[in-house]
Amino acid sequence: MTETIAGIRIPDSTLATAATELVRDVASPLLFHHSRRVFLFGALRGQALQYDPELLYVGAMFHDLGLTDRYRRTDQRFEIDGADEARRFLAAHGVTGEPAERVWTAIALHTTPEIPQHMAPEIALVTRGVEVDVLGIGYDVITDAERDAITAAHPRPDFKTQILAAFTDGLRDRPATTFGNVKADVLEHFVPGFHHTDFVDVIKNSPWAE
Repeated sequence: MTETIAGIRIPDSTLATAATELVRDVASPLLFHHSRRVFLFGALRGQALQYDPELLYVGAMFHDLGLTDRYRRTDQRFEIDGADEARRFLAAHGVTGEPAERVWTAIALHTTPEIPQHMAPEIALVTRGVEVDVLGIGYDVITDAERDAITAAHPRPDFKTQILAAFTDGLRDRPATTFGNVKADVLEHFVPGFHHTDFVDVIKNSPWAE
């Protein structure tokens, strides 16, 4: 039976079902429910746009896989961990080429402000969904009834504290990958002794004489 939440139909194709099962298996309930909310909030923000619901769903569901034990690496940004796994997953289900690259880009850029909004709808909407759920950007664009329906299906108890802890746990062993992105703020707050790499200092201390 097709599931509909806040007027948004949850994709239930073989591809989408496999994505749901994978994320449910490897992610904590915190990240699973967050990822489903990202899809729902993104879809609500994109009702005036033409987008592929399956691609948006995979992008939303996989966007934080880089924070999970199974897919977390230490040599690259966590966003790329999730993007790479989404590309492999899609290829295994016969989705390659530009559609797969759209999902890869949506995940890779989901913590990069503004740029995704000038790209394909699926890319823009993954970021929109993240912004609503994590930052509250666009909160008032979603109606009270829509928010209530989404959080009833996918609760967010103590979400602010728990998601910050998940970010910290997923990044503390690869602090260099936070250079130039918002996750450096997380480590500066929660990892004793961490100080973000200063862009100005990198320029001034480069090997160039002037």
